[in-house]
Amino acid sequence: MSQDSSAVPGQVTLAQAVAALAEVPAGGRPWAELISRGTLRVGLYAPRGTDPQQPHDQDEVYVVMSGRGTFRNGPESHPFQPGDVLFVPAGVRHAFEEFSDDLYVWVVFYGPPGGEAAG
Repeated sequence: MSQDSSAVPGQVTLAQAVAALAEVPAGGRPWAELISRGTLRVGLYAPRGTDPQQPHDQDEVYVVMSGRGTFRNGPESHPFQPGDVLFVPAGVRHAFEEFSDDLYVWVVFYGPPGGEAAG
């Protein structure tokens, strides 16, 4: 459900995002991109069992919609729960660990490769 910059939706509901994620082929990456404009990409991520992701070349923000567990962000690890917002700078190794089977997180990627300048 990726959108070009001329057709960016003004709203995507969680139900629409879950439906888009259900269309991902079995064994595919548990990610559905729903909004894309310039450097901005927004999607829903829902790993099951383990989190296979690698560091990304953009800064990213997660908004936890459901699920609980531990989030590893570089050398640090912290518990998370619904409503939490998690930030990961570009290039930093991170992963959801020991998480529940109902984990759904909005993911927002933005900025240039290598991330925004620290400010």
